[in-house]
Amino acid sequence: MTASGSHTVVIGGGIAGLASAALLARDGHRVTLLEKHATLGGRAGFWEVDGFRFETGPSWYLMPQVFDHFYRLFGTSSAEQLDLTRLDPGYRVFFEDTKEPVDIAAERADNIRLFESLEPGAGAALDRYLNSAKETYDMAVKRFLYTSFASFTPLLVPDVLKRLGRLARLLLQPLDKFVAGYVKDHRLRQILGYPAVFLGSSPDQTPSMYHLMSHLDMADGVLYPQGGFTRLIDSIADIARAQGVTVITEASVTAIHTTPGSTTAVAGVSYRTADGAIVTLDADTVVSAADLHHTETELLPASAQTYPENYWQKRVSGPGAVLVLLGIKGDLPELQHHSLFFTRDWSENFGRIFGKTTSVPSPASFYACMPSATDPGVAPDGYTNMFLLVPIPADPSLGHGGINGQGSAAIEKVADDTIRQLSDWAGIPDLADRIVVRRTVGPGDFADDLNSWRGGALGPAHTLRQSAFLRGSNASAKVGGLFYAGGTTIPGIGLPMCLISAEILLKRINGDTTTGPLPEPAPNSMRTPLPEAP
Repeated sequence: MTASGSHTVVIGGGIAGLASAALLARDGHRVTLLEKHATLGGRAGFWEVDGFRFETGPSWYLMPQVFDHFYRLFGTSSAEQLDLTRLDPGYRVFFEDTKEPVDIAAERADNIRLFESLEPGAGAALDRYLNSAKETYDMAVKRFLYTSFASFTPLLVPDVLKRLGRLARLLLQPLDKFVAGYVKDHRLRQILGYPAVFLGSSPDQTPSMYHLMSHLDMADGVLYPQGGFTRLIDSIADIARAQGVTVITEASVTAIHTTPGSTTAVAGVSYRTADGAIVTLDADTVVSAADLHHTETELLPASAQTYPENYWQKRVSGPGAVLVLLGIKGDLPELQHHSLFFTRDWSENFGRIFGKTTSVPSPASFYACMPSATDPGVAPDGYTNMFLLVPIPADPSLGHGGINGQGSAAIEKVADDTIRQLSDWAGIPDLADRIVVRRTVGPGDFADDLNSWRGGALGPAHTLRQSAFLRGSNASAKVGGLFYAGGTTIPGIGLPMCLISAEILLKRINGDTTTGPLPEPAPNSMRTPLPEAP
């Protein structure tokens, strides 16, 4: 079966695919978006059972300015689309060898006082650190995050050139060494170093350029959209449809077709429907917001691959993960909406995940999210919704998750060990006995469900060789009209980065080499009215 007509096809209905489709349609393209699953969201997925609604992906709402800007491109706003709650504390941190946890506040001044209380002089040091983080963040937004790196000429400007020495140091010095120049207390070093994990790396491999992340959580604050990140995805899907995007779910793309001859260009895609039929769509532009490794090595012939398998053999994956979704009877006042658990020996912990010989850390540093602390709609009355994210090596052979302990033995052991560790460290001795719903997700699931390279939970790690223009291009070097978006291409990992990747995509297609965000239209200048949040 063939559907004729030349137009733009977007592969993948995660946040990057939806945002890319919306922007392209706003720019005049006729767009069809193809999503493998029955629901949209990609990594930002969800699972509902027995009155619980669990989210299976992103859970931190940071960089609110990026979301605000994206919505304003369509004449709306975060305030109209989302009901945002500011978390205070932003998160709680438990340490292996310290009885009392540490709460990171919503306000910068409170965090400065906190650091001073834990280490004399650390308050002033954090003030300097956050000043540096803010300056670096502002420079990144103005010059680096919103550029496709199609041309380096726009970067040859005075505000960049005069900072070249500092920028070089921030790129070459690892984050852990940079942090050590400010504070000595190991707890404070871990608090400032842990954002590396959200970038798919470890503090000793992440460039200190990314200390800008501390501006986001310790000065900007942490928000939460009521209804969860499912509501965020729904709002962007609404925008895409309002711009005229045709969204087709249960459409698993099997191939990207190219034209024969010396000048290769995209010709279309084929996808498999839920009933097994193969449909071919003609297209003069294809945007893959799917995993870049999958796109290049599975959907294209070898002759058309810009990033073939030997390229990936030299790359570093971010961590794999075990997700543990738990419905728990009663409240857990010992925890916050976001809680982090840090082992004392980080070198050993991260070495197991990223070293040449990998293994599952035990005990592990991990993250616990309890959205029912903020959102009453995610759990029945009298129950708690919580999921755990345990970083482990990116290795699908470690297995798959399952419901009620029916996953692979290695994955269920990680879940059991982590539940026990949380119970001990947070002082909740009856935690295991109160669990009424349990589901696990492992690297095998990330590989099968999301076509994730090596079963990684995030994508390529943000090491020096995999950041900025070294991360790769968002346009194929072999196939004209083939472009990429999402966390596996520039600018990188995370929901805000995925939104920015959609904007960079539009710039690349239009030959726009500017480095800042796209101009926002005047209020009320949209083509199509958008639905507001319910």
